[in-house]
Amino acid sequence: MGPPPRDRLGASLSTFRVILLGLFAGLLVAATIATTALYYGSDPAGSDIYYSWGEGARILRGENPYSRILGSDMLHNDKYPTYFPLFYLLSAATQGMGFREYPEWIGLWRIVFAFFDVGIIAILFWLPYRRGLPLLAAFAGAFWALNRWTLFELRIAQLDFIPIFFLLLSLALFEKRQRLSLLLFGVSISAKQIGIFLAPLYLIWAWRSAPEASRRRATIVALATLAVIPLLLSLPFLVADAEGYLRSIFFSATRLPSSHFEAFSIDAELGLVGLWAKLPMLALMALVYGLALFGQVGRFTAALLVLSVFVDFNSVLYTHYLCWVVPLLPLAVSEYARPSPPVPAPAAA
Repeated sequence: MGPPPRDRLGASLSTFRVILLGLFAGLLVAATIATTALYYGSDPAGSDIYYSWGEGARILRGENPYSRILGSDMLHNDKYPTYFPLFYLLSAATQGMGFREYPEWIGLWRIVFAFFDVGIIAILFWLPYRRGLPLLAAFAGAFWALNRWTLFELRIAQLDFIPIFFLLLSLALFEKRQRLSLLLFGVSISAKQIGIFLAPLYLIWAWRSAPEASRRRATIVALATLAVIPLLLSLPFLVADAEGYLRSIFFSATRLPSSHFEAFSIDAELGLVGLWAKLPMLALMALVYGLALFGQVGRFTAALLVLSVFVDFNSVLYTHYLCWVVPLLPLAVSEYARPSPPVPAPAAA
């Protein structure tokens, strides 16, 4: 005897659903490739990515790019290198491989950025789908692939797809592969440290997940694990010029307010500058850390709230910052959405 009608119907619908989602995901990947091809010949000189190429060229010449900030007032921006060094090192490495001129270098990196864009689509499909939320999986993939901020990121060839990919993968793996998750988070902030405001969340999650007797040790180990990759990459620059490196990294916290939207943060409206200007943002983030400490929100929801506070309260707001919030919206919903009920058996004749 074969399986009962209800089981056969459920299996058929499940297969059809997988095929349909696969085709839909393929269309989104094709759209990403087409968009990349559309912008492939364009030259975003003058954007942030152009200066990342320049920092890589300086490294190849044996210069320390972080030393440029020495003598600055720590308020006015002169396109200083403010990221941890991972992407600057990758910029130098690809130039050393023969992609010396900016047009050919940015052509290579457009392909790399598109690859990570597709990786984000895959994560956004997989995480809701494995929770039994196929419609949300389709929505999450399309919401990321086709929204204006992702398309804008592809047009200007920013590097945010790389750290966002590793951040999402890190959040997804934390429960089952905590050590790997922390290392991936370290990779994310090494490329661009916007996600660094999530570091207290990772320490809180490590503390909560450990047995009570070993919570302090687990938190220290977690801190060392997430910091090891950024620290190792930073060491050569710290040894060469510790002041220049530290001033460059902390410049983002002291610089004058700026916004691509002419929509300024509360600290700018109040005339605050420097570290004092960060107090409203940090106070709201502290409330989210409290929610996580008491286990009142899930991982993706906590990450969404922290990065939303960053976008809405940071003194500087650039168009590509919005990309960091977009993928977390459907993933936060997936933590509270209910899977579809079982397929009902067909009525008897």
